[in-house]
Amino acid sequence: MTSSTSRQGVLLVNLGSPDSTRVADVKRYQREFLMDEYVIDAPYPLRKLIVEGFILPFRARRSAEAYDAIWSPEGSPLLVHSRRLLEKLQAELDMPVALGMRYGNPSIRTALQQLIEQEGVERLLLIPLYPHYALATFKTVVEKTRAVLAELNARVQLDILPPFYDEPAYIESLAVSAAPFIKRPFDHLLFSYHGVPERHLKKADPTGSHCLRSPDCCRMASPAHSTCYRHQVFRTTEALAQALRLPRERYSVAFQSRLGIDRWLQPNTADEITRLACSGVKTLLVMCPAFTADCLETLEEIGMRGKEAFLQAGGEHFELIPCLNDHLLWIQTLKIYCKQNFLSNARLPQTANLEQG
Repeated sequence: MTSSTSRQGVLLVNLGSPDSTRVADVKRYQREFLMDEYVIDAPYPLRKLIVEGFILPFRARRSAEAYDAIWSPEGSPLLVHSRRLLEKLQAELDMPVALGMRYGNPSIRTALQQLIEQEGVERLLLIPLYPHYALATFKTVVEKTRAVLAELNARVQLDILPPFYDEPAYIESLAVSAAPFIKRPFDHLLFSYHGVPERHLKKADPTGSHCLRSPDCCRMASPAHSTCYRHQVFRTTEALAQALRLPRERYSVAFQSRLGIDRWLQPNTADEITRLACSGVKTLLVMCPAFTADCLETLEEIGMRGKEAFLQAGGEHFELIPCLNDHLLWIQTLKIYCKQNFLSNARLPQTANLEQG
């Protein structure tokens, strides 16, 4: 354990992006992503066969075209927003802050070397920029960070910010960022969360006997909720709907970005968008609270393809509410999390449990 006067630092980690929209760069990025055992949780030989034989030969070129549709002059939107977040948070803190991506560049290793070797950090707060716990997001970031620290033989106290899915300051940030859109006339608000395979929920269930064992499992008290993605996105939705004063009939939840033939969380966002248009919804708002920064999954999958599907099915007006990105209140929320963590060795609830998970 380091002393209270140890040099402190913060590491922000998000998913990542390819270096460019070239097919070769997209393929390299997707290979790293899909070969992660927490993303496709099959034995290595089978995972390699699936990725190299059935996914990359077909998916990389399509994905490159999708990235090209959202790429900005500054580069990947996810990276651009993440860098702006870094700069603004750094201006608010009297400690070094670095940015790493789980896949691609800048890497977690590069960010850790900056903090430890250049800044002399001895106590580090890791902030996975995911509000909810999932194996393919929060878990893989934590494990990768630990692995790199071990490889660097770094003597650093690692603190981990737990998922903040219903933490009041985070909910307030979402509500304030969404308020201008909610104030205008609309028929329905769809909360679209990134999907996960159902088996991932069961795999992350520490009890081994709760998740998806009953239709209302997410509403039944259980230790499984600390690592249950589905429960946590429902809690985010409920808290945000309450903050925005949305009546229950004016919003719904769906899950996007499926991969493979396994059963994923339902309903699927693409199906829900079409269903809403066919049911008479003319003005649809979509919000993606699982993402803290706009990226391929929000801008292209929802903002472009989702909009096209809605209009083709009879809808008239479709609007994607931006992610938090570098919103001022989100910066202040992260500042609060950092200060709380380092103040008198205090940590936010659940940290210890998640470090074990």
